Amino acid sequence: MRSFLLVVAILVAVLTFCGALSYFIPQGSFERDLSGNIVPDTYVAGEIEGISVWRVITAPVRVFASEDAVSVIMISIFLLIMSGVFNILDKTGGVQTFIEQIMKKLRDRGGPVICVTVLIFMLFGSLFGMFEELVTLLPLIIVFMLSMKFDTMMGLGTCLLAACFGFSTAITNPFSVGTAAQIAGIHTSSGAWLRVVFFVIVYVVLCAFLLTYLKKLQANPQASPTFEIDQEKRKNLVIDREIDEKEQQRIFKIYAGFFAIQGALLVAIACIREISGLAIPILAASFLISGLIAGKLVCKDFKKVLGFFFSGAASMLPAVVMIALASSVKLVMVESNIIDTVMHLVLQLLVGKGKFVTILLIYCLILFLQLFIGSASAKIFLVMPIVLPITNALGISPTLVILTYCMADGFTDVILPTNPVLLIGLSMANVSYLKWLKWTWKLQITLLLISVLVLFFGVLIGY
Repeated sequence: MRSFLLVVAILVAVLTFCGALSYFIPQGSFERDLSGNIVPDTYVAGEIEGISVWRVITAPVRVFASEDAVSVIMISIFLLIMSGVFNILDKTGGVQTFIEQIMKKLRDRGGPVICVTVLIFMLFGSLFGMFEELVTLLPLIIVFMLSMKFDTMMGLGTCLLAACFGFSTAITNPFSVGTAAQIAGIHTSSGAWLRVVFFVIVYVVLCAFLLTYLKKLQANPQASPTFEIDQEKRKNLVIDREIDEKEQQRIFKIYAGFFAIQGALLVAIACIREISGLAIPILAASFLISGLIAGKLVCKDFKKVLGFFFSGAASMLPAVVMIALASSVKLVMVESNIIDTVMHLVLQLLVGKGKFVTILLIYCLILFLQLFIGSASAKIFLVMPIVLPITNALGISPTLVILTYCMADGFTDVILPTNPVLLIGLSMANVSYLKWLKWTWKLQITLLLISVLVLFFGVLIGY
């Protein structure tokens, strides 16, 4: 709740600032082409005329009747559906059983089990935008890693790091790529090839990091930062849950089918241009229908399944509030006719700086906002409506901007001490933040350098 109130306070402050800005800078406008993009060097300045206070105050409500209303409502409904379905998966043991069954088949295989576990968690994050939901499995993963004679840090690496890095290397992540693509007016599959390449690179780096650490553990188990607490944990180690094996197999098959349907649909959307423009409503309908059916097959009590769905959707309502506040910033700037003036001022600063410098500045902007606003969707609605027209005027593609956003938004979730998911994960594992920082800082710097190199490559090839 404290985190939510902080973000709301920041967004209200930004909204108030934009309203006040209309009393100090002139109105203005660019000419626009047939696609609605601004035409550089066509800016015309007007008079200074401040927006009325009541328009600023009512903007978060009026945004649902603005020109962006369809996009805001559609994405909000989509997020509510996704959250509701993921709660069904969580409460009915879907994801947990799915992970358990795969891990049982890999037990006692050392390095391969690490690589496969990382791949599973990264794919869930990259394709479906799951992060917080996966962290709930951390205790299970830690117990499994301890049973493999690994340690708690390996559990954190294969679960917490992998889930976060998958979310950051988004291929079709609906909470970042899907939302940003909707705002940019492009297909979710646009530019997916470089996102896939980046996913593979990060996957290899994370596996190399964990396998190198595994060799260190095998050479000297006492080198583990959690050696002492792991000794205590192993005394009360419980590996298997008391659940019927046939029931586990049944749940596994049902949810394997659920994920197979979503995976096939994602491939279809990426390959069939005729339906790719409707990616969000199609995915929402698929998740809703197949999620409810899968939940009913597992739980058998449809009322209970609906209860899980609505409680999960309700947990996403704060995000909808943040989206409304973030979207209202653009509405206030449009109604006060200063949005083009702001774009003109930013363009003047960026002219001659080069595309790579511009992309790095956007990267740094998202990193700065990440300190205060954790919600990926809220930041997208706050930043993209202003950044996309500017980068388009500078000849930078929306796909590169989206890739930049995903890089800056995600990785810091497991290093910033202000991130609640990180703090919850560390408390589950009984690991201090300083110990975690010491274990991961080199990996984070490596990923920062790789991200910059990939962005440079994107600029170089005109991605």
